[in-house]
Amino acid sequence: MLATVGSLLRLRLGRIPCCAPGAPPDVERRPVGSLWPRGHPQYSSGRSPGRSEPPGSAEKVHRVPAEHKPSQFDKRILLWTGRFKAMEDIPPRIPPEMIDAARNKARVKACYIMIGLTIIACFAVIASAKRAAERHESLTSWNLAKKAKWREEAALAAQAKAK
Repeated sequence: MLATVGSLLRLRLGRIPCCAPGAPPDVERRPVGSLWPRGHPQYSSGRSPGRSEPPGSAEKVHRVPAEHKPSQFDKRILLWTGRFKAMEDIPPRIPPEMIDAARNKARVKACYIMIGLTIIACFAVIASAKRAAERHESLTSWNLAKKAKWREEAALAAQAKAK
C-alpha cells in the first residue's frame, strides 16, 4: 500500500488523496503542503525550506567539500594511478571521492600485478621440475637419502657411545 501511495504522490504532482488508493478521480484532494503543521520546515528533494525552486535547480545540501589532506602514500597512489603527472601538481586539499577512486584503481592494478607474478612463478616451478626430472631427482629419492644419512649418523653415534 505504501508503494501505491508513493506512486500516486509522484503521479499527482504533490497532491495526496484524502481517501484510500484506487478511489474515483472526482474525490476531493488537498495539497501535500497542508499536511505539515505551520512553523516546521518542510524538507523534500534536497531543497531548502521555504523556497519554491524547481527540483533540478536546487543545490546539493549534503555536498562534502574538498577537505581531505592527502598523505604521502595518498600522493603516491594519485601519481601511480595517473591522476596527476607530478608531485607538485597535487593540490593541498582534494575531494575524498578522488582518493577513493585512486585507491580502487591502485587496488585493481596491484591485483593484476599479483596475478601476473603468480603466473610467472607457476612457469618457473614447471621449468625447475622438468630440469629436476631430467636429473632423475624426486622428493621420494631426497627423502630416502636423508633417512639413510640419519640412520648412518645414528649408527655411528651408537658405536661411539658403546666404546
